[in-house]
Amino acid sequence: VDHEHCSKERSASLDLLLRFQRLLISKLYPGDCVGQVPNTYSPDLLGVGSLLKKYTALLCTHIGDILPVATSIASTSHRHFAEVSRVVDGDLTGILLPELVVSVVLLLSKNAGLMQEAGAIPLLAGLLEHLDRFNHLAPGKERDDNEDLAWPGIMGSFFTGQSCRNNEEVTLIRKADLENHNKDGGFWTVIDGKVYDIKDFQTQSLTGSSIL
Repeated sequence: VDHEHCSKERSASLDLLLRFQRLLISKLYPGDCVGQVPNTYSPDLLGVGSLLKKYTALLCTHIGDILPVATSIASTSHRHFAEVSRVVDGDLTGILLPELVVSVVLLLSKNAGLMQEAGAIPLLAGLLEHLDRFNHLAPGKERDDNEDLAWPGIMGSFFTGQSCRNNEEVTLIRKADLENHNKDGGFWTVIDGKVYDIKDFQTQSLTGSSIL
């Protein structure tokens, strides 16, 4: 009960921080003042920019403290990485940071001068090394880095309205991918150059796995 109570409290706190973050971004997003004189900003706008910098500094300090510890634990095994990733995903790192980065990039494209005045971007850049070290521990990282050409196939499936199961399929499946999948309890097989998932059929079939 205490764990559930703490979880709900944390969710409420994160929700409040997320609302505050979105409020800051909305105040900086150019509206009717798009045609203002370049490099001249109202005191109110500069004040919001300064507040965004302080907020980003506090957020980056927290994440900068969390990620090295998370990386150290996650480096133990793939299971530890999965557990740590789940925790980080529910923390400020997984909830506030992704949206903040996208928002700052959007603001930078709309009003680069104001964002330079705010000074939040160098603070975010300071997290790149920590994030890179953590991401390099992800299982299959080398495969993902070397198979950029597979992305169009993956992204295409998301926009065709297919099921979640189809979304996980890739255009090209290597022999190593098939072997790793089967080692984890799956049952893929190759027939005429195409990969078929016969796991469900295996449970219904009266024949042995060796025949399949």
